[in-house]
Amino acid sequence: MKSKYRVNIVWSEEDGCYLVELPEFSHELQQYFTHGDTYQEAVANAQEVLELLVEDYQAQGKPLPCPQTLQAA
Repeated sequence: MKSKYRVNIVWSEEDGCYLVELPEFSHELQQYFTHGDTYQEAVANAQEVLELLVEDYQAQGKPLPCPQTLQAA
């Protein structure tokens, strides 16, 4: 079964691009994992990075983070 991880995409005026955060994989040393000049590019880059992170965790025998679930208020 494939897990569904959350992806946060925000526009950065300072950087002039969309920054991508993968919250389940973020930590104090690294919050943003990739970026894109367009929203679509940021989504595609996020998917690629997520696939690489999952492969890396599995290759190292590390447990994958549990996907976070959001609830409506």
